[in-house]
Amino acid sequence: MTYKAEKIVPYSTSENKGVQVERMFDSIAENYDTLNHTMSMGIDKGWRKKGLSMLKKNNPQNILDIATGTGDLAIQAYGILEPKHITGIDISEGMMDVGRKKAAKAGLSDYISFEKQDCMALEIQDNTFDAAMVAFGVRNFEDLDKGLKEILRVLKPGGQLMILELTTPRHFPMKQAYWLYSRLFIPTIGRLISKDKTAYSYLPKSIEAFIQGKEMIASLLKNGFTKASYKTYTFGICTMYLAAK
Repeated sequence: MTYKAEKIVPYSTSENKGVQVERMFDSIAENYDTLNHTMSMGIDKGWRKKGLSMLKKNNPQNILDIATGTGDLAIQAYGILEPKHITGIDISEGMMDVGRKKAAKAGLSDYISFEKQDCMALEIQDNTFDAAMVAFGVRNFEDLDKGLKEILRVLKPGGQLMILELTTPRHFPMKQAYWLYSRLFIPTIGRLISKDKTAYSYLPKSIEAFIQGKEMIASLLKNGFTKASYKTYTFGICTMYLAAK
């Protein structure tokens, strides 16, 4: 199945989505944290904390952080879950270079590692991780079904997947307010701070196009996950999905 979001790409080129997303994140890596925290007004940290708390009861010791980017989720996860190890994977070395520096500054280099991996074809053995997590990255997957199947494969039986994703509020007045925020505020701030003018036009479009709520639950179940559920935060701006193998 082809999802609408898979056709939304950063650049008008013939390259596949994965290549374009890698190039985009490499180009904005230097300013990404500043932009991200400015645009979310710091609320994203609270979303991550709530999502991570859902994994706590299973006490996962070996965790995979997909689309780790600059490592925000991995670093926060270590503080909340205290696992033995977190493996952060991403297709952007530029973003992970920032993450490696942040982990080193926090004294966590022995506990958080970073690897360049394409989640469409993970070079990881079956049944490796106790838990997997993705924060604001699944909408960038080139093939959502393939990515979810790969995550399922590398999870141990009983392992959990926690996804955080930006979503579009569906009710007045937040729906209208969010449209103005995503279509005007995000691109404007992006153009002012970032070298890549296209990236912050792509991001709102990818959020709007991505499946959410019950549709995402159906996709998780279709791709082999069980016990799938979701919860929205901040009037529907962010949604947390939880599922198990």
